[in-house]
Amino acid sequence: MKNTLIEQAEIFVRTELGEDPTGHDWYHVDRVRRSALHICKEEGLGDPLVIELAALLHDIPDEKLNDTVEQGRAKLGSFFQANIVPADIQEHILQIIDTISYKGGRKIELKTIEAKIVQDADRLDAIGAIGIARAFAYGGKKGQPIYHPNIQVREKMSVEEYRSGKSTSIHHFYEKLLKLKDLLNTNTARKMAEKRQQMMLTFLEQFFQEWDGQDL
Repeated sequence: MKNTLIEQAEIFVRTELGEDPTGHDWYHVDRVRRSALHICKEEGLGDPLVIELAALLHDIPDEKLNDTVEQGRAKLGSFFQANIVPADIQEHILQIIDTISYKGGRKIELKTIEAKIVQDADRLDAIGAIGIARAFAYGGKKGQPIYHPNIQVREKMSVEEYRSGKSTSIHHFYEKLLKLKDLLNTNTARKMAEKRQQMMLTFLEQFFQEWDGQDL
């Protein structure tokens, strides 16, 4: 029988993010959850309950999806309070959510294997065919162009520059997506990432051939 807390988390996330158009919808969350549990099983490490809950709730307080950081944290807090989540599990989930985001490539030490597994699962969903689709969905929502040859790829960015600086959806591959494979924490995730990485490289090669008219 499925844990009641997991069921409540599913309902909560479906309500909050169910039809998000930026690639952070329920289906993204569910994929992250399933990948995280798969990694947990393959590695034989981590607390499955903490991993599943953190994966389900990881986007709830994301500042990209809320008017303010405080609003996002309040939503997560309301779930904890309504479902009487034990304090130690709350603290662990908050610690995971606070440390797994990319945010311009910032380096934050992950303190637990659960955080490493959830981060890997989230990053796997940002690459490959799904990652390509999500990149353009999010770029379109932000009003970014698909590509502009005069815009430079940004190497080092503050969180604010990463969120608000001038870029394009194609540039996002070089500023983040292609870097993720080498930042994964577990052997299972690294194996899963190989085919997805190649998918992105093949897409970019074809994109630039078409952009430059080399396929005419």
